[in-house]
Amino acid sequence: MSRGKVYLLKSCSTCKRIYKQVKLFGDFEVRDVKSEPLSINEVDTLADMTGGYELIFNKQSQKYRQQKLKDKNLTEENYRQLLSEEYTFLKRPVFLIDDKIFVGNSKSTIDLLTKYLISTKK
Repeated sequence: MSRGKVYLLKSCSTCKRIYKQVKLFGDFEVRDVKSEPLSINEVDTLADMTGGYELIFNKQSQKYRQQKLKDKNLTEENYRQLLSEEYTFLKRPVFLIDDKIFVGNSKSTIDLLTKYLISTKK
């Protein structure tokens, strides 16, 4: 039985390392956002769960720098549009477990994810 869903980039070494660590707590339905991009409805759902599009937007992406988006005053609608057009703008990995969402690869996020998985171990 699946513990939840994970959105990641299969070619990303950070995503692979985190998924390998988290997989110890059970199997996840894995979705490679490059080969199977998110629909606008999925982007909306993730943003609703986190509290906004900017919260799931990857400002570390090369395209973010290349397009000089830092210099622009982006709105939530801009973030929504960019997320629906380009998989690299999604902050990864994204874990959906029960009604919880864990976005990104920061140490604090992964610590929270690990603690949650330990507390709900079946």
